[in-house]
Amino acid sequence: MRSRLRVALAVIAVLVLALVVPPLISVSHYKARITQIISRSLGRPVRLSSVQVRLLPWPGFELSDLSVAEDPAYGAEPVLHASTVIASVRLLALFGGHIEIGKISVDDASLNVVRAGPGRWNLDPLFRTAAAQTESVQGARHANPLPYLEATNSRIDFKNGAEKLPFSLIDADVSFWQENPGEWRIRLRGQPARTDVSLFQEETGIVRLEASVRRAPALRQMPLHLDLDWREAQLGQLARLVSGADPGWRGDLTGELHLDGTADAAQVTMRLRAEGVHRAEFTPASPLDFDANCGFVYHYAQRSLEKLTCDSPLGDGRIHITGEKPGEDAPPHFTVALDRIPVAAGLDALRTFRSSIAPDLEASGTVSGKLAYAQAPAAAPQESHAGTNGRTAAGKAANREARVVAGPLSGSLTVADFSLSGGGLTRPIEAAKMTLEPVGTSSAPHALPGVVMAQALAGTAAIAAGGAAPLTLNVHLSINGYRVGLHGQASLARAREMANAAGIPETPMLAELSGDPIAVDLTAAGPWIPPEEIPVANVPANGAGNEGSRAPQTQTSMNGQGSGSAGGNVTTDTLTGTVALHNVNWKPEFLASKVVIEEATLHLDNEDLDWDPVAFTYGPLKGTASLTVPVQCPSQTPPQPCPTEFQMHFGDLDAAAVQTALLGARTKSTLLSDLINRIHPSTAPPWPRLEGTADAESLALGPVTLKNASAAMRITATGAEITSLDANVLGGSVHATGTLTKPETDADKPAYALEGDFTKLNATDLGGLLGFHWTGAAISGNGRVELAGYSGKDLASSAKGSLQFEALRGAITAPRATVIPVALNRFDSWSGDAEIANGAVAVKQSQMTEGARKRAVEAMITFGDPPRISFGGAAKEAAAKRK
Repeated sequence: MRSRLRVALAVIAVLVLALVVPPLISVSHYKARITQIISRSLGRPVRLSSVQVRLLPWPGFELSDLSVAEDPAYGAEPVLHASTVIASVRLLALFGGHIEIGKISVDDASLNVVRAGPGRWNLDPLFRTAAAQTESVQGARHANPLPYLEATNSRIDFKNGAEKLPFSLIDADVSFWQENPGEWRIRLRGQPARTDVSLFQEETGIVRLEASVRRAPALRQMPLHLDLDWREAQLGQLARLVSGADPGWRGDLTGELHLDGTADAAQVTMRLRAEGVHRAEFTPASPLDFDANCGFVYHYAQRSLEKLTCDSPLGDGRIHITGEKPGEDAPPHFTVALDRIPVAAGLDALRTFRSSIAPDLEASGTVSGKLAYAQAPAAAPQESHAGTNGRTAAGKAANREARVVAGPLSGSLTVADFSLSGGGLTRPIEAAKMTLEPVGTSSAPHALPGVVMAQALAGTAAIAAGGAAPLTLNVHLSINGYRVGLHGQASLARAREMANAAGIPETPMLAELSGDPIAVDLTAAGPWIPPEEIPVANVPANGAGNEGSRAPQTQTSMNGQGSGSAGGNVTTDTLTGTVALHNVNWKPEFLASKVVIEEATLHLDNEDLDWDPVAFTYGPLKGTASLTVPVQCPSQTPPQPCPTEFQMHFGDLDAAAVQTALLGARTKSTLLSDLINRIHPSTAPPWPRLEGTADAESLALGPVTLKNASAAMRITATGAEITSLDANVLGGSVHATGTLTKPETDADKPAYALEGDFTKLNATDLGGLLGFHWTGAAISGNGRVELAGYSGKDLASSAKGSLQFEALRGAITAPRATVIPVALNRFDSWSGDAEIANGAVAVKQSQMTEGARKRAVEAMITFGDPPRISFGGAAKEAAAKRK
């Protein structure tokens, strides 16, 4: 009973002391002392706003607004800041009459880790201070050994000099203490974060670190044992954390690292495991997991790596890597051995950077072999000196030839049983075997002038594509990018499938072709990672700024700007070469019938698609053409397809046949109605945008024939605009402009509008057209007309417009049965205006002069084949005089 009473009294006494004593103790005179103690323990200037005494649960001080200053060599921002800090004192030191801080606990603090240069970290002086404190504590009466440091729910930021990096650890728990004299322990747990991108923070994983460090003069010389693991990380969020973007991978990642030694001689082992790896677009039947284990020795001072060994299963195969990197000036050497690595792994890796690859595209097959990388510096160029006989010209030329030296790559890889399916392929693309071996390419990065280095892997395979012989596939692969060549024949259907599977956007032209196999000679090249497109608005005007500030013109479709090769600095994708067509039918939806292409060649370059030459037949139309299809209009924002440019040449044409061929037959009585299907303008798709020229040796317009006709026109979705029409007609020439408007409904008809000038028409030819004998000087004038319809009758009845003409020094006589005005028998000039309407040209205001005499003449020209002409009052007067 007495013992219980004593315990109760002791508890009451402690509570009384805890509640009563602290307010009675003035600690203001301890503030400077406590600040000095913490500053000497950490080796940094310390500031705090207030100090309060606390006895429970352990005697100590509660500090407010603690800030630990940074060494000016590492920046101006405090290395540590915390609003509230608990500093627990050592009781034995307190009983001895002085204060020692045994433990410093902070919560919700901010810590900066700064790297100021190679081997220079702001934590290095802290370790040195700790070592000095440990050495001075022996025999020193008031020495201040490094206290136990701990931080909870805190944030660790990383800086490179004065620049704060976007990477940090949040919700971090950190402990740092001295295990034994001269030995410290570190424990850390935190969640990686990035400040400049949006993340699902719970999916970036948890980092845990356990480390022990022993005393040494410099940080890089301290013996270190470190265990680090990164768990519960999701691949997509981890990629956003590291690179700032999500490449589309999904899966769970775990990483482990163990280090023993010093920074100058560290034995490192690593393990990286991934489970459920797949693309975000789809989940494959068997995800591609891997478990990579690596070990090496790293020397920080020499920046060297030795005894590297990595081993990882991948699918049903395995990768084994060995090598060394002796130092900064010595060349590295590595070997990579592949044993039945699935080709599907490479396709999945490519999908990381290429969103255009179809998500259902699947690859099978394996890759096996061994490659060695052992770069050796090339020998200095040798130049022989001429003797007494001098040096021959042939010797000089031989000395200037490119020298082939041993490249860094050797060995080979074999792709077996390759098969590509899905992606719209009706049957797989297959290649039984392909061997990839190093080849020389003078465009290799850092290649010496005149030296050919082996920097790319090249191989050849045969692929069946529906032609008389298989396609030959040539592949060049390098670190920077790829180059793939296709040569041979392929059926049109197979060519469409292969283009779609390769990520080339489908073009209507390919979908609308049918006929014999095509001959291809194509080369595609590009980087593995497409360049980032820089908006035009960010580019300085007139090329201002540095030369490198110009935005690269990128192209990720079937063509691209710039050039490159598998061994060079490829900047964008390109597709170049030719595609030859023979005996092919083209049936676009906007035409009434098919176009028969006897021969055509498509030339692809980095900017345009050029069809030249094209020999075609379209109904009664037979001609040749060349077309240029620009990929995009750089002058338009945003870029969009430019009009296709064309040049066409015909022999003899009939206007009615041209109209029917383009617009379709409307009635059985219309020309070519048995050859061309009826079309329905209300549902027919619009015409494509076209600009160009068309010329014909002759163009028959009813009774009038244009010779050497040439027209510049612009085809739009609703019709056509003739910007220029020039031709020879009736011994003279005509220049006109006009428009064609397509009918919008079945009840509508195509509408035409023409306006132009005619000059130097031959009077005899014009008279013969009208059924008269006309002699005299040339005839000129101008006019405009609007008409609509499909047949000649429709066009004649709908014609409306006006005409102005002038004829000089002429004479007109008529057949015996025709009555004409007497004034026409001889005149110095005849000029007037006419109105076109009701199927005729009415000359209502015209004046004929002969010397000083002036007379008015009226006439009516009725459309027909041939046209008919009649005269008004003047003709009646002439008839009366003859009577």
